[in-house]
Amino acid sequence: MAPTVPTVTLNNGIQIPQLGFGVFQVPDAETTAAVTAALEAGYRSIDTAAIYGNETGVGTALTDSDLARDELFVTTKLWNADQGYDATLRAFDASIDKLGLDYIDLYLIHWPTPARDLYQETWKAIEKLVADGRVRAAGVSNFQPAHLRRLLDGASLVPAVNQIELHPGLQQAELRALHAELGIATEAWSPLAQGAVLKETALTDIAARHGKSPAQVVLRWHLQLGNIVIPKSVTPARIQQNIDVFDFTLSDEEMTAIAAIDRGLRTGPDPDTLN
Repeated sequence: MAPTVPTVTLNNGIQIPQLGFGVFQVPDAETTAAVTAALEAGYRSIDTAAIYGNETGVGTALTDSDLARDELFVTTKLWNADQGYDATLRAFDASIDKLGLDYIDLYLIHWPTPARDLYQETWKAIEKLVADGRVRAAGVSNFQPAHLRRLLDGASLVPAVNQIELHPGLQQAELRALHAELGIATEAWSPLAQGAVLKETALTDIAARHGKSPAQVVLRWHLQLGNIVIPKSVTPARIQQNIDVFDFTLSDEEMTAIAAIDRGLRTGPDPDTLN
């Protein structure tokens, strides 16, 4: 019996499953099988991006599943080279064609690329896609506080989500506090730090206590913080394990122990310098 995943209500009233399935670095040829395994395990939220090169594979899995469209929540992202008003609209059309969908549930600007200074113009195009009913919720990814404040200057829409690198080694307290203040949901990519934190004593001890894996403990930590989280895997057993995190709860002491792991550990690029 697949678990029922709780939802987070976004600032426009739309609900997103709090635990979803990411397909970063999954080759297109393997993506259909991975997404199919995820849907069978009970995931209903799938997160891809134009740059991943696997929107077609995701779309095939969605088409082949017998799930109704309104049971699925699909996220994709606009790549840096496609920023700018007209380019964004063209890139969106390309993504939606590959996915085989009529609308996208969540569309994100993938990186701010501040030196190119196009994200405000890009956001205007995404606001149009929302107004046209082609995007249910609009958001950003990897935006730092300064980028968010600048984006909001002159915007008619507050991003529903900011998807950022977030895990016990990089807890992003300042950014999460700003999200809370602005009504932006926090979504974690690389939620397990690509495995870099899973040998931490605090995590292995907590895992042993609950009869869970360190990865399951980290995912549970995210959920209890209120983060939306999108672990990725191509292994059916791991895909199943990652969603099996709703039958235990971390204590306040355990949450505090995990908070102490924070050390500014980035596994991905720095959003201030990636252009």
